Amino acid sequence: MRSDVTKKGLERMPARALMFGTGIPREEMDKPFIGVCSSFTDLIPGHVHLRRLERAAEHGVCAGGGYPQLFSVPGVCDGIVMGHSGMHYSLPSRELIADIIESVVSGHALDGLVMLVTCDKIVPGMLMAAARLDIPTVVVTGGPMLSGRYRGKRLSLVRDTFEAVGRRQQGLIDDDEVACLEMEACPGAGSCQGAYTANTMACVTEALGLSLPGCATTLAVAARKDRIAYLSGMKVVELVREGRTSRSFLTKKAFENAIMIDMALGGSTNTCLHIPAIAHDAGIELDLDLFDTLSRKTPHLTSLRPGGEYFMEDLDYAGGVPGMMSRLKGILNDCENVSGKTTYQIADEADVSDPDCIRFMDNPLHAEGGIAVLRGNLAPDGAIVKQSAVLPEAMTLEGKALCFDSEEAAMKAIMAGKVKSGHIVVIRYEGPRGGPGMREMLSPTAAIVGMGLEKSVGLLTDGRFSGGTKGPCIGHISPEAAAGGPIALIQDGDSVVIDIPNRKLELKIADDEMEKRRKAWKPLPPKIDKGYLVRYARMVQSASTGAIVK
Repeated sequence: MRSDVTKKGLERMPARALMFGTGIPREEMDKPFIGVCSSFTDLIPGHVHLRRLERAAEHGVCAGGGYPQLFSVPGVCDGIVMGHSGMHYSLPSRELIADIIESVVSGHALDGLVMLVTCDKIVPGMLMAAARLDIPTVVVTGGPMLSGRYRGKRLSLVRDTFEAVGRRQQGLIDDDEVACLEMEACPGAGSCQGAYTANTMACVTEALGLSLPGCATTLAVAARKDRIAYLSGMKVVELVREGRTSRSFLTKKAFENAIMIDMALGGSTNTCLHIPAIAHDAGIELDLDLFDTLSRKTPHLTSLRPGGEYFMEDLDYAGGVPGMMSRLKGILNDCENVSGKTTYQIADEADVSDPDCIRFMDNPLHAEGGIAVLRGNLAPDGAIVKQSAVLPEAMTLEGKALCFDSEEAAMKAIMAGKVKSGHIVVIRYEGPRGGPGMREMLSPTAAIVGMGLEKSVGLLTDGRFSGGTKGPCIGHISPEAAAGGPIALIQDGDSVVIDIPNRKLELKIADDEMEKRRKAWKPLPPKIDKGYLVRYARMVQSASTGAIVK
């Protein structure tokens, strides 16, 4: 076993003494040492219940014949840090999490891992570590939150808080309703209720084969989640004995499956950062255009919030990821899952109880998947849009640019009513390097929707979006402004064309004018000049690579 280097032989006497100081009995020393890596924190509703699942996983490890050893990683809640300087740290925390796990697991030579995790950057950070370490690993995602309730209406975070900001600004709701909505939208533990990044990444994890079937959509409050955690603890010990490591599941075909599940869900655009980054750590290079290729052949099958009306709890009751696999079986690859079953076996055993929530491929919501990759003179290296959350009348849009060099400046203008129908809002210098940290733009996009402008106002950014974003909002524009990308050259009043069906993003100026602006361009000074983010900005790569760090 890997852990033998820490506990076998006379020369390891000091190490054994320290281990005995933790309370481990001598009789347990010959068992596999299984790390139980948890992102429990009091800071995030998606994580406050993980103490419960830690206990279940530890019991499972013991039942399987291993010895569990708990350690933790930090978490940043995108919803709480949204719209202020704290969001600079969200995406960079992904790299910290992967590095922490690599350091602990490699330093202590653990034999296997159970990962307990929820929420946006924490799931991909753990998966990057699993791919990098290549040891037996099972991932338990913490599960979705229940929907909220107000006056007989079901609530979700994005629609009933972020978008409600715009409605309040328009006078459509009053302060009393604001107070009720913010109390009731998040009724307890779990990840936010729609196809936002946390839940999308949980489904991606299951599709990659690293979670037991049904794990992704099982609610945070459900006893079934405890059973999954227990069985995952047992399963990882079995994988250690079989020598089945994470990369034996993280194949190119498994990544294709994960992308197709994402497309069918209409999931978060953040997967275009996270899936390539995980693949990179697994030694597999994924081109951004693979998302578009697979989106064109994968129909959008479930109408989840923010663009639709179903909640994650509905998807779970309808059949979860196995149910999605059953519908997509004809185009999915038959890959292995840590459970010992294959994709096709899981699909064949699935029971879809609601054919409207999980539709057949010949009766889709949209013929194409949730994400489209756009290119053009504004995005030569690509840009991303969640096309499943764009209204049909906004799939093509031409408007006049209104430019801002930060999210704060854009939000101030939106709230002041300066953004009007026919505008294309440009928020730049928010990319991986220029942000730094590639902040999410959910506050401005939600405010635009709340003000009733989602049909007539577009938004372009070299930053990114939450899975909660709706409307013709184009993110991940590459190269970013800080690298001298074309988005840095747009001027107020320029005509911009968004053409999602034809995958085009164009600035309508002459080539010689573009070249003139390029020669005159000078970079802005760094927004942050101390601490971790300075190091991050020096090393982070383009969004088109998954914003990997080299």
